[in-house]
Amino acid sequence: MQITVTLNGSDQTHDVEPRTLLVDFIRTKGELTGTHIGCDTTSCGACTVLLDGTPVKSCTMLAVQADGRAVTTVEGLKRADGLHPLQAAFKQEHGLQCGFCTPGMMLVGAALLEQNPAPTEDDVRWAISGNICRCTGYMNIVKAIRAAGAEMATS
Repeated sequence: MQITVTLNGSDQTHDVEPRTLLVDFIRTKGELTGTHIGCDTTSCGACTVLLDGTPVKSCTMLAVQADGRAVTTVEGLKRADGLHPLQAAFKQEHGLQCGFCTPGMMLVGAALLEQNPAPTEDDVRWAISGNICRCTGYMNIVKAIRAAGAEMATS
């Protein structure tokens, strides 16, 4: 079956098996490897992408369900003039260690900041609660998302 997905602002039309998962479509057809395959059960959040601006776990969503819709991956956050403030804040605030959860955390953070540019610590912790990090203890992830919100508010 042929589908068209707007992937990071670019229309991608490909033939896919109806049972192809969105994460596999992104990694194979879209050739974007920032979206990670973790648990295959929506438990870890490593596969999180934005579907029309809303975070979804791409490991249990079929690619055909994204037909005609916009998908943003971590690669799509980057701006023409450099890093997205969220990417810069993760670097500045040491919000990553191994980096496996980082793309999903950034995308959840981006969706949160779109809705709430000045989230409290509790707001951020609630937003990222569906994403697991095994390295950082979450403190610097929370700091990075809040710092990005503050930066975005001033620019």
